[in-house]
Amino acid sequence: MPAPDDQILETDPRFPSGPWTGFFLQPLIPGRHLMELRLTFHGGVMTGEGRDWVGAFVIRGRYAIADGRCYWTKRYLGRHDVFYSGFNEGKGIWGTWEIPAEGGRVPQRGGFHIWPEGMHDPSEPELSEEADLPVEREVYVGEPLVTIER
Repeated sequence: MPAPDDQILETDPRFPSGPWTGFFLQPLIPGRHLMELRLTFHGGVMTGEGRDWVGAFVIRGRYAIADGRCYWTKRYLGRHDVFYSGFNEGKGIWGTWEIPAEGGRVPQRGGFHIWPEGMHDPSEPELSEEADLPVEREVYVGEPLVTIER
């Protein structure tokens, strides 16, 4: 969702506008449910659109630079709303989502984690390798250290 020319996008590196990815967890249907999003962050307002297995959706919400707190509504087109609340600590936004009991619907709640595309999935372990560097030593070869005269 491109920003209008007069809109200055957020400069805080935790909130880059553009493509994001992630997942939500739903207790009734085990596993990670992938999401594709395109988010815009501007002056504390978060907007966007995306899709997942439920369908296409739009996002409208708020975020705070001071503490990284975020909350938004994910509105599935022609369907229901899902309310999200989370935090951004530099590794994407994580938190909980909720569908309230409305119109005879059973309330649901679960977790989520989204992050900017291109960032390694922060919820997966990352392999790393370390090695000690060799220590340099002076070695003298050839002449003996002590000369014995006869």
